Amino acid sequence: MKSLPNCYVIAIDGPAASGKGTLARLIAEHYGFPHLDTGLTYRAVARTLVIEDLPLDNEELAAHAAANIDLAHLDRDLLSAYGIADAASQVAVMPAVRRALVEKQRAFAETPPGAVLDGRDIGTVVCPDADVKLYVTASPQARAERRHAEILEAGGSESLSEVLAGIRRRDERDMGRADSPLKPAEDAHLLDTSEMDIETAFRAAISIIDAARAAGQHS
Repeated sequence: MKSLPNCYVIAIDGPAASGKGTLARLIAEHYGFPHLDTGLTYRAVARTLVIEDLPLDNEELAAHAAANIDLAHLDRDLLSAYGIADAASQVAVMPAVRRALVEKQRAFAETPPGAVLDGRDIGTVVCPDADVKLYVTASPQARAERRHAEILEAGGSESLSEVLAGIRRRDERDMGRADSPLKPAEDAHLLDTSEMDIETAFRAAISIIDAARAAGQHS
């Protein structure tokens, strides 16, 4: 898709627990843009299948669920349950599901004045002509520690080693899938948050985006 003249699109990609979601929300608030966590769209599909007791490996059923997802009613708290994440990564490898959701995600991005979208293929597939692309990453250990802290805070009991193993499985599935694998866009700005707190990462991201916006205005 081509960014429209009256739409400014910021694409943020990265692996699980890299901090991209929190950054995306802060960036959207900073610039006054709507935000879409595209991972929630896949979680919504997975949750639909789970609560209806449907198989997670049936692409036709999953695609039907994807076609009926309403982006205006994605409940972050409901969809952020730890158990939904693994189910979401299973349906996310299905081409028919990705096609249905990418269409909805692009429509969201094409609505003025623009948007911030985060996920795993925003800069490479959903919005390849986004005005700014960030690839937010961190070491598997750092990401596992962050996710483990979230799980414990929510009352979960998974061990750090279990969470790290899950992170590695998720990375392998996301980066190894044939359709829209997780990888940085060639023109993405890399932001490694392994040693950063969220405020430091936010300042670094804003610096990158402001520089890109200034360059675009003077090009």
